[in-house]
Amino acid sequence: MTLPLAVPPIEGSCDPRFARVREAFAGNFAEHGEVGAAVAVAVDGRTVVDLWAGHVDAARRTPWQGDTLVNVFSVTKARTTICALRLVERGALDLDAPVARLWPEFAAAGKSAITLRQILAHRAGLPAVRAPLREGAMLDWTAMTAALAGQEPWWSPGERHGYHVTTFGFLAGELIRRASGVSVGALLRDEVARPLGADVHIGLPPTQHGRVAEFLWTANVPPAPPDPASLPGDLALQWNTYFNPPGISGSGGWVNRADWRLGEVPSTNGHATARGIARVFAALAAHGSIDGVRMLAPETIAAATVEHSCGDDLVLNRPSRFGLGFQLTQPERPLGPNAHAFGHFGSGGALGFCDPDVRLSFGYVMNHMGPRWQNPRNAALIEALYASL
Repeated sequence: MTLPLAVPPIEGSCDPRFARVREAFAGNFAEHGEVGAAVAVAVDGRTVVDLWAGHVDAARRTPWQGDTLVNVFSVTKARTTICALRLVERGALDLDAPVARLWPEFAAAGKSAITLRQILAHRAGLPAVRAPLREGAMLDWTAMTAALAGQEPWWSPGERHGYHVTTFGFLAGELIRRASGVSVGALLRDEVARPLGADVHIGLPPTQHGRVAEFLWTANVPPAPPDPASLPGDLALQWNTYFNPPGISGSGGWVNRADWRLGEVPSTNGHATARGIARVFAALAAHGSIDGVRMLAPETIAAATVEHSCGDDLVLNRPSRFGLGFQLTQPERPLGPNAHAFGHFGSGGALGFCDPDVRLSFGYVMNHMGPRWQNPRNAALIEALYASL
């Protein structure tokens, strides 16, 4: 019999109507091994839950604070998506034009017809680079984009889908850079984070590193095969997606390095607070505008949350469901009971989403790696949230 763990003091605020969320949050520490975490919820743009607890370090000596930042892995993709869609609205990017019009080198190896829409829907056939890359190459923007420009698609673009786990941000990010003249991290800072007052980042300035939680990576990293290029098709796709270059997923200690935090890996290394994530999604829950700040037009959000990919995922080997850049709710991993909820999960449990049907936004961050797929911690918080409405 496993005894419940001690629950640290729960800090912050919680509307009494959402007491179940506070209870579920405490339960994650008692029953699911939470080390440090925060959860935030807004309804109609008003914060109703803003809680944090636990510790930022493995030694459990330093308490989590209300402004503690942590790596949120693929929740980052939602912010990269917003940046791309803002440029689509301006006419600087075209969802259905060949990527190669803006990025001529990308036309190599049979990619002349691939579009931004296919990239955002995880249908471009480019979830990995096959040629071995040096460790740390994910922090070299030129090296990563050049490798992707030269990569032959792993499947016929548009015919199937597979989660572009780490390449999504480089593909969309290079188009953002070419269309806007700035990096995705700079565009996020200037056009999303600052106007909304949202504590979200891609590429974290050194002045902010002191408030970043240590991430406790407990997932096993398999040993490198003697010759990754000799792996059969499915195994080569899996290996290269997650481990080429070594460290691209944040494994091997990379997630806690200063150079990782400084760099821009717009699929994977975004840092945020729970309230920052909830604030960004609050604008989307309100049809794109909140407190006089316009993020996206309602019709853009509607188009981005139409199902583009659903079913067996060639990379994940399980069902996945995507609109344009956003994960859509699905029976195997629901974002609550309503059909129009959308957002993005992050490796180990982090989550940001909104539900326009009830004008709700949600952010959850933590620093202890949990199940990548059906995570009991975020599931408990979602269940408690909807039970409170």
